[in-house]
Amino acid sequence: MDYDTLLQLLASTVRLATPLILACIAGLYSERSGIFDIGLEAKMLVAAMCSGAVAYASGSAWVGLMAGIGGSMVFAAIHGVASITFRGNQLISGVALNFLASGITVLVAQSLFRQGGRTPPLSGDARFNPIDLPGADALQGVPILGPFYHEVVSGHSILVYAAFAVVVLTWWVLSRTRFGLRLRAVGENPAAVDTSGISVTGLRYAAVMITGVLCGLAGAYMATALQAGFGKEMTAGRGYIALAALIFAKWRPVAALWACLLFGFFQALALRPDVVEGVLHFKVPGPFLDALPYILTVLVLAGFVGKAIPPRAGGQPYVKER
Repeated sequence: MDYDTLLQLLASTVRLATPLILACIAGLYSERSGIFDIGLEAKMLVAAMCSGAVAYASGSAWVGLMAGIGGSMVFAAIHGVASITFRGNQLISGVALNFLASGITVLVAQSLFRQGGRTPPLSGDARFNPIDLPGADALQGVPILGPFYHEVVSGHSILVYAAFAVVVLTWWVLSRTRFGLRLRAVGENPAAVDTSGISVTGLRYAAVMITGVLCGLAGAYMATALQAGFGKEMTAGRGYIALAALIFAKWRPVAALWACLLFGFFQALALRPDVVEGVLHFKVPGPFLDALPYILTVLVLAGFVGKAIPPRAGGQPYVKER
């Protein structure tokens, strides 16, 4: 494999890992507060449908992005009400939202556009187009680093750079701010947080709504940047892969970034079977390559990559003592 091919593979890795990064960090906020959220897939799917439809109707990717975030936050609020206010089973709530999103997104898209549950293709300002970073062309002739900067670092949509910024911001919030300290504490010992006069319900709702915003970004990215419109089940299990990456990273934001890039790399390999065959020197079945990210997901969830201990109060509704 030559250097140019490697750069193309890495660039694809970054693009494919972006929705995983956003969804993974979204799940981190929720689960650090003690609310398990299997419904990441649902929020991403709803966001993709809303953003694709509104971006097409308005001709603006930014308006579509706002619509995607709004749709995701509605589903996040439903999960919050079921899990926090009514103290329902958090896993069942998430699964129910996944089923609901799977059906309602296709139904709405078909009702609006009559194209088999898809939105019409997006173009022009209805999509987030690649951005050339300063000096990308000028540095292209510099050996090794120049092509890397031009091909891998530059040339992505603004939401890709936003995803990496979210990781840094999340690390700072969780480890350097009072809100982050309280959020981590409420996921470990909500009774102690309540005793200090801080609202456990308020903190958990804040975390769930932040999850909605980030899943909205992930879904909007898929419909308006990674692809040109919404398609049926376009998230293709990425919400579950993001959860596996979160467990793999042991609920730490920087480790979550690397875990998502690893999953993204396997997805990029599935799109380039010629690269795999060139390295291994024998033909690899296409379906096996397509299944690689999901095989890795199963291995992570089965505990083959090390034991991950979730927040102690995770999945447990909090009942305030009288």
